[in-house]
Amino acid sequence: MKPWYDILATHLAGRLRKQLLPDAQPALMETLPTEPLRLHIGGIEPKPGWKILNAVPGEHVDVLGDINDLSGFTAASVEEIYASHVLEHVGQGAMLRVLSEIFRILKPGGRFMVSVPDMEVLCMLHLQFKNNLQPRIHVMRMMFGGQTDAYDFHYIGLDFDLLKTYLVDAGFFDIARVKTFGLFDDTSDYVCYDRAISLNVIATKM
Repeated sequence: MKPWYDILATHLAGRLRKQLLPDAQPALMETLPTEPLRLHIGGIEPKPGWKILNAVPGEHVDVLGDINDLSGFTAASVEEIYASHVLEHVGQGAMLRVLSEIFRILKPGGRFMVSVPDMEVLCMLHLQFKNNLQPRIHVMRMMFGGQTDAYDFHYIGLDFDLLKTYLVDAGFFDIARVKTFGLFDDTSDYVCYDRAISLNVIATKM
């Protein structure tokens, strides 16, 4: 697994190649990477064109780090950011700071694709099963996390209006709810008790 500074150096080389090597030979120019940096926060599934940042080491993790600290990424260096069921693990007091950091590292026109448990749907499911204990416990765990380890706690509950307010305050615009991202096989598409339980949103940096 490469350290974050190696990954950033690779991508910055592509961005700066014309400034640093204006008269370089074609063969040398072709050796410098030009692909955009797309960051999958909290991911485990490899996908061409995407780098994975995760707090837990894994086979396909490229950058070992936490969504709470993105200081290793330079401003306007990332084309797209994807985070599925990660943001609810951020403390309420840190939410605006974290979203502002995501905004900072995105390029103008870059997209933040975020999925979180939809608190509105989960509340309705909880009431639906008021006379059935086991499904209610399951729904409760989706609200607050399974709490099986230090990374499995949820610190905030979000519906569309709450999440949109945070995103606007962080600087995002063109904030839209979507049914699916169609990118990764993850919890963003999870259906439970015949209900899609995830709130999927795309926010754009102007």
